[in-house]
Amino acid sequence: MFVVESSLAPATRPDRDDLAVDRVPDDGTGTVDPVQGAVRAPGPGRWASLPRRVGRTAVPYLYLAPAIALLVTFTYRPLVQAFELSTYSWNLLPSSPMKPVGTGNYERLLDLPAFRDSLWRTVVLIVGLIPFTVLLPAALALAGRRVSPRARTVYQAFIFTPFLVAPVAAAAVWRWLLHPGGGAVDQVLRSDRNWVYDTDTAQGVIIVITGWQLLGFAVLVVWAGLAGISPDYDEAARVDGASPGQIRRWITLPLLAPTLMFLILTTVLLTPTLTFPLIDSMTQGGPSQSTTNIYYLLWDYAFHSFDAGLSAAAGVLLFLGFGAVAGLLVWISERLSFHDD
Repeated sequence: MFVVESSLAPATRPDRDDLAVDRVPDDGTGTVDPVQGAVRAPGPGRWASLPRRVGRTAVPYLYLAPAIALLVTFTYRPLVQAFELSTYSWNLLPSSPMKPVGTGNYERLLDLPAFRDSLWRTVVLIVGLIPFTVLLPAALALAGRRVSPRARTVYQAFIFTPFLVAPVAAAAVWRWLLHPGGGAVDQVLRSDRNWVYDTDTAQGVIIVITGWQLLGFAVLVVWAGLAGISPDYDEAARVDGASPGQIRRWITLPLLAPTLMFLILTTVLLTPTLTFPLIDSMTQGGPSQSTTNIYYLLWDYAFHSFDAGLSAAAGVLLFLGFGAVAGLLVWISERLSFHDD
């Protein structure tokens, strides 16, 4: 009997490592095995990286959180409270009830001649301070470039020193200098004029003293602006035969325009508040309210007349008005300023 052996070898299962199997990448919902058709447990890829992505997104906001908290606490919350208070009539006494009046405080404020006069005095104050905070600082800073480096430190210190004097102390010294008859100013001018309590000169005195104090700060800002201008422009202009006057007119001043616009914006927004210590120490808004600007009038309504609603209404109008002026000045600055890019 013959035994016939099959030439066919028994079928063997291929090893799984020899199979080129494409796996569906882990998308957080599980991995599908094409051979067995089973769904494996989700991998850690997507969900493990979620805290890391959240952390990277939250880091900038964590850095900004202290500043935002301070702004909300000391700026935005008081603004909301001032707007709310402007719709009430209240004399600041805790035992006195607050009576809602709607827009009555605004209507009453706009009808007061003192409010309109204080706005005009504020405009005069700002215009009078522009030479002390923009024009004269630019001239002094440009002149300081010609001073030798060794003497420049002393030159800068003498100019900046008045800014360090406390406003109340400066007011006391200037009242002594402007004393009628015996003051140093009257002795030099050989007059006996009462500069502080004369309606024709009181506003000018406040402007001059405030400008004297702010001059050093403004010069320091202009020096910083000049330091940011590359000297290559001056050297290239000299090679082309430009004179020093032409370099200042056509190169330095246009590149200094953003700094000068910043000083104008600072003058408009801050100087009415900076004059408050001088006015309160020297004139108390007089004589005949000739030195009462809008900031001092706001304080007078609240703490002399005890009309909190009227004072809050003046503050809201002041905020809106100066906000519009600031927006206009920023727009003009972006349109007219040259930048060293």
